Amino acid sequence: MINKLVIVGVGLIGGSLALALRQAGAVREIIGVGRSRENLETARALGIIDRIGTSLADAAHEADVIVLAVPVAAMQPAMRELALHLAPATIVTDVGSTKRDVITCARQHLPEHLGRFIPGHPIAGAEKSGAAAAFANLFQGRNVVVTPLPENETEAVSRIASMWQTCGATVNTMSAQKHDEIFAAVSHLPHLLSFALVEDIAFRANAKELFSYAAGGFRDFTRIAGSHPEMWRDICLANRDALIREIDTYQSQLDRLRGMLEQSDGKSLEEVFGHARTARAEWLAGKQDS
Repeated sequence: MINKLVIVGVGLIGGSLALALRQAGAVREIIGVGRSRENLETARALGIIDRIGTSLADAAHEADVIVLAVPVAAMQPAMRELALHLAPATIVTDVGSTKRDVITCARQHLPEHLGRFIPGHPIAGAEKSGAAAAFANLFQGRNVVVTPLPENETEAVSRIASMWQTCGATVNTMSAQKHDEIFAAVSHLPHLLSFALVEDIAFRANAKELFSYAAGGFRDFTRIAGSHPEMWRDICLANRDALIREIDTYQSQLDRLRGMLEQSDGKSLEEVFGHARTARAEWLAGKQDS
């Protein structure tokens, strides 16, 4: 049971966490903090939070758990303010899509609290944002990655893992570096490509005509281009080095396919498409079995 939970950034992830814990009867009071009063009012009206914190200092008082659910670029100011008001027993965790930069911020601003700062990342989301997008079942059957620090207290790590398991998630642990390399490939690169394709089409002279004929394939490929621009700007910059390596690798694959087209090499194209189709089917089957 979490007696007092503070959510800093009551959007899709933070709001869904609050709803899931409330639905499970695992929290007594939920305080919301954020830069948009309108969004916080919506969260309170929807029953996501019990009250709005007038400040991070006010909300942090006697908190059991504080969840930083803000864009990764906003972690630094949040931690800087939080450092002045943290009680020794309070556990702090985050939901950032990159981990090395967040950990660097924690080491800089929360050096005395590293034992109870547990870096995390729920692998769940949608292109919608804000408190109104939150729903209690978002984490059911989803993975949550925890990247513990050498300084972390075992009890604090276990409590954060238990929090996510209560929401229906499966908790995995790995190093921050491995996390950032993996998600550069399977999350950050796909978002970058989706944004890039829509940007390319949108700025062509015949964009209106092109969009008028776009159908299911274009919609499915570009769905994630509807994601929050500020959040994804921060993620891409925070994981810049790993993402650049993935862009270079992907560019090599495009160059390979271009060569096949130039040579009218249908056999090789079909082999690539077939292998990709099989790999995707196996991935989907694995997700259904897990």
